[in-house]
Formats: sequence, C-alpha cells, structure tokens
Amino acid sequence: MSLGPSPAPGQPATPRHADDRLPSVTVDAYNAELRDPEGFVGDRASKRAFQAILEAWRDLARRTAGDPFGGAPNQDVSKQRIDRTLVADDPEAAAVVHGAVEDFAQALADVVRRFLALEAWAGTERIVVGGGLRASRVGALAIFRAGNLLRQAGAQGPALAPIRHDPDEAALIGAAHLAPAGLFQGRDAFLAVDIGGTSIRCGIVAPELGEAADLSAARVVALDAWRHADERPTRDAAVDRLGSMLQALVRRAGRDGLCLAPFVGIGCPGLIGPDGRIRRGGQNLPGDWTEAAFRLPDRISAMLREVGGQPPVVLMHNDAVVQGLSERPFQTDVARWGVLTIGTGLGNARFTNRLGSPAET
Repeated sequence: MSLGPSPAPGQPATPRHADDRLPSVTVDAYNAELRDPEGFVGDRASKRAFQAILEAWRDLARRTAGDPFGGAPNQDVSKQRIDRTLVADDPEAAAVVHGAVEDFAQALADVVRRFLALEAWAGTERIVVGGGLRASRVGALAIFRAGNLLRQAGAQGPALAPIRHDPDEAALIGAAHLAPAGLFQGRDAFLAVDIGGTSIRCGIVAPELGEAADLSAARVVALDAWRHADERPTRDAAVDRLGSMLQALVRRAGRDGLCLAPFVGIGCPGLIGPDGRIRRGGQNLPGDWTEAAFRLPDRISAMLREVGGQPPVVLMHNDAVVQGLSERPFQTDVARWGVLTIGTGLGNARFTNRLGSPAET
C-alpha cells in the first residue's frame, strides 16, 4: 500500500484505521453505548424511536379526527409527506406531527444530557446533529426544539445545530479529513464510502484545495447509492456490490477527466480496530461484519488494486466520526465539539480541535 507524500510532523508514519489523532482533530470518544435498565439510551433518539412516537400520535388521532396518513404503515410514509403535513391546510393533521416532534425533541434532549455526563464529553461546546432524519423539516424542528429545551432547563451545555451538508453527502465529504497529509496535491478528487444500516453510498469527492485549503469547499461530484435493506444480501454479496460501485466510479472519473488520488475513505458503523476489523456494533449491517477474519479495507484494496495509477490507501473510521468530520472547517470558534447522527441507531463522536491543523490555517 503506497502512502504517497511524507506525513506532516507529529502524524504517525503509517496511518491507521480508526485513528484517534487525525490531521485536524483528536477523536476523544465515539460509539458510546450508553445503557440503563430500559436498554440502549441512544435508541430513544433514533429513526425507529421517531416512528414509534409518530405511531402513538397517529393512534390517538384515529380515535377522533382520523389518521392523517390514511392508515399507511409508518415505514411507507416518506419524510416529504410528513413535512407537507406541517404546512397543509389541516390543523388536526399538523397537530399530530407537531406532537411527535415535541416528544422526540424531549427524548433527544434527554439523550444529550446523558452524553454530556460522560467524562469524555465534558466541556463540549457544540453538538451538530446529522443522519437521515436531519434531512427533513421535521428533523430540523426536533433538533432546534431539543436545543431550546436544554437552554430552558438552564443546562450549561452546548448548542445543537443541524449538520450543514446533506446527510447523504456529509460522511463522504468528511472522509477527506482521514487522508494522510499531501495525498490530494495535484489530484482532482478521491473515492469515499458511507455504510449505513439501510443503505451504502459511494461517491467521488473533490477536495477543492485551490478554493479552500481547510477543505471547507469540498463537494461530492458523483454519488451512487444502494439500499441494501430492500434486498437483504449476504455480507460477501454486499461487499462485492460495494466493490462494483467503486469500480464504476473509477471508470466515471476517467471519462470525466478527473485525476483520482490513490485514496478511499470509508465510514462504517461500530467500533473499528486499527487493523480494520469491526470489533462490535455492526448488527444492522447485512451478515456478520464483526467476524474475526473479516477486514473490509483489505477487501476493498484487493478489488480496486490501483486508483490514480497506484495501489490505494484505504482508511476506515466509524461512520459518525466521518460524518462529523465534514463539519471540522466550520467549528473553528470552539475547541471541543461533538456529533450525533440520527439513523437506524444513534451514532456519536466527540472531538477536540488540534491547533495548527490545516483547518486552522
């Protein structure tokens, strides 16, 4: 595996998967699995939790005015349809959604308080919230309402804000912050992967260093997504499909005249070992991704072989960490900040900015 140019002073000679010392931040903690007698605390602020809360409000409406979604199962009610209900000329239907937003915001605020009580999260000044729910108006309302509840309670804690990038693109853009120093010089773009509990997304990301050296202008120039939850493949079938998606993007980059850096950044759920093994937390992925002999980065390296004329550096980190890294250029006014990602589960990570990093210059 070629690592390209020499690393910056203070960086390890050989980048590791799930490194806690990245070029622009120290990863203080991630994948915290808070539990109490009722189960995982984070599950109360997940997409499934919102659906359960919405179902409870719909059930109440069925006894009076009727179900505003016509009896459709929650999983078949799109975020766009829920958002439209908020502004439609039907106050009773809007009241159902507002009730669900309020209850979910209360749950999210409580979860935030639990994280702030952790030693690794002490002194957190801001929390950005990503994940699929953030892409809706309902999700944004819940995030801001949870922030208001925290302030209303007098909590001396962080502000909450939705992540800036579209959730489908944030983790791809964040992968730029995993790359060894200098690897993008003279290159137009790189490959990135975001693995989730329902979908896998691959993209070509342009770091746009000529426009902004801190990666704040990085953007996704091509995106391919596959909803694996609809097909329920085996693990190996899913990995083969991922490899095919990346190979297709390499070919597309060639057709578009893009010079790819020999780098693939991957965000994946769970606790990631420095050897690229997923140690735990992959229960929502298709098949057994925590098998002791399974190394996703090695599989990707073998399938791609060359990117940009060289064997690629393939680095993997937790998906919440990578999604949070997309915010790094915009968090220069604070020292300690975190990310929560509302998806199939609740991803989480806490960062401390590194002074003198590329994002500070």
